[in-house]
Amino acid sequence: MRTKLILIAIFLLGYITTIRSQEINTSSLEPHRFITRSITYGIGYSNVFDDYLSPQEYKGIDFRIARETMRMSKFNPNISIQNFFQANLSYTHNRVDDNNTFGGLVNWNYGLHYQFHLTDNFKLLAGGLSNLNGGFVYNLQNGNNPASARAYINIDASSMAIWTLYIKNKPIKLRYQINVPLMGVMFSPHYGQSYYEIFSLGNKGGTINFTSLHNHPSLRQMLTFDFPIGKSQLRLSYLCDIQQADVNKIRSHTYSHVFMVGFVKEIYKLPGGKKQSNVFTNSIQAY
Repeated sequence: MRTKLILIAIFLLGYITTIRSQEINTSSLEPHRFITRSITYGIGYSNVFDDYLSPQEYKGIDFRIARETMRMSKFNPNISIQNFFQANLSYTHNRVDDNNTFGGLVNWNYGLHYQFHLTDNFKLLAGGLSNLNGGFVYNLQNGNNPASARAYINIDASSMAIWTLYIKNKPIKLRYQINVPLMGVMFSPHYGQSYYEIFSLGNKGGTINFTSLHNHPSLRQMLTFDFPIGKSQLRLSYLCDIQQADVNKIRSHTYSHVFMVGFVKEIYKLPGGKKQSNVFTNSIQAY
């Protein structure tokens, strides 16, 4: 009996020590190791115009996927890092429905935001992002010039408003973000110039152009709504993607309105590269 009591006492002591150790580790967690990651899928409306290919607008459907990662920085506890990737594919038709286009664009944003904590539940973020884009528009009936390339890089001004509320101790998060390109460079042929002339004959003069608000007035807006369902977090989002350009006498635009749905995962990156999911979410938030 005495031996059993001693073993039970040792077990309880070890258990209490483990719990105490976990409490200490929780209180000393590093915010920059806490990562919020999401992936969403969507479908919506797209309006495509490119007078290099056609003087008509083409309207149709847009399919899109987006992946986002956010975490706090190591060097400043008020600065967060956003890594946002999206890709879309559109299928559109003209007004009289006798021609169609395929279009696609890959977009990657990476940048920093400074966080202004106005209340415990509301904050504003302001910062800048790098904005890389590459894609195409393909007209199914054009002969000589059936496709138009899209390639441009920008520096964007970016801001967010994030509001967190609690319903039955469960966090509900609403976010609005807007990105506006301030300056960059864009590839564009001259009006009437073929890609054969550029890449085979070497007539590349003037195809790389400086862009700003005067010839590339564009913006991306995103509204997200995160809420828990069981042990998972669901994200509903709306994306308004307005891309316009008037370069080398070629006017183009792509207007997209997309509704998306997906899941959010909260990860704490342990030393050594290991990751632990959906833990410590009440003590630290990545954004």
